[in-house]
Amino acid sequence: MTAPLPLCIIGAGLVGLRHAEVAAASPRIDLTAVVEPDPARRAALRDSGLPSVADLSQVPGHTRAAVVATPTPAHLETARAALALGWPLIVEKPLADTLDNARALIAAADAAGLPLFTGHHRRCHPFVAAAREALGRIGAPVAVQGLWSLRKHDAYYEVPWRTRPGAGPLMTNLSHEIDLLGHLFGRVAEVSALSSNARRGLAIEDTAAMALRFDNGALGSILMSDAGASPWSFEAATGENPTIAASGEDYLRFTGTEGALAFPSLTAWGRSGPGEIEWSKPLARSAGAAFARIDPLRAQVERFAAVVAGGEDDTLCTGPEGRDALEMTLATALSAATGTRIARGTVPGDYDGT
Repeated sequence: MTAPLPLCIIGAGLVGLRHAEVAAASPRIDLTAVVEPDPARRAALRDSGLPSVADLSQVPGHTRAAVVATPTPAHLETARAALALGWPLIVEKPLADTLDNARALIAAADAAGLPLFTGHHRRCHPFVAAAREALGRIGAPVAVQGLWSLRKHDAYYEVPWRTRPGAGPLMTNLSHEIDLLGHLFGRVAEVSALSSNARRGLAIEDTAAMALRFDNGALGSILMSDAGASPWSFEAATGENPTIAASGEDYLRFTGTEGALAFPSLTAWGRSGPGEIEWSKPLARSAGAAFARIDPLRAQVERFAAVVAGGEDDTLCTGPEGRDALEMTLATALSAATGTRIARGTVPGDYDGT
């Protein structure tokens, strides 16, 4: 086994703390520091046994890589400083706040000759890899339907920034779905969206419906809401997030010319006999395999450590793939705001979704 990767976490908010906890628990990681400017948070980190420093200049010199988990508008500045120290990076999603900043971040990593990944950790679940394989067996892609609806508690919106433009489900939750669909089904080329704030009455949307066109010709639809109570979402389906009640209900359905697949259960429908597959013939149903539960954040950082050690990985979300997810997330927000279809390549570089 290779030596543990000396790695620091930059930012100790909710997500940064999770990164620090999984890094500290992994035998493949040597957590050298958590960089956090707030003195009270640093004290809390030390009390919990995690090493903490105020800024990058105080990070131990043997550190070789970092996870950037600062607020999104600070990703570019923070990542540039880390790259200047020679560190390969995972930058939390979204990769940046605008496409211009995402492109600048990718260019900085390329100029430094250092690996850059985006923290779309859902890819690291074993059932996601199995879904990619299973989708290859349902024929040419035809369509996908998704429903993500989790009712956030009323107190969630007592925090002022959560009621301001950019804090609705489009800019806080959709990028997960865009990246996962890109990883499983194909790159999104165009989106048309509607949004509503009718249930909460805030300045931000509480519900959005979108139609997608993929590069491979397939179409898709996604409905997202943080006002509608339901058992259908990635988090509820998988039980990944301990703060969200698990349901075990599928929330994505894929169709192809040879069959269909429900996700994440991987229940599949396909050929039941010879001849053409068509609507007068029943489809054969097969249950998906069961997988041991893992912590995807830990799997992500351990895959990252293997890449830094010289390995290759086709699961981690690259910087350009993170930019793609950001672009179509912004495209959805822009479509909802303007009432027009938005294609890849037409989102203004300085647009931040607000």
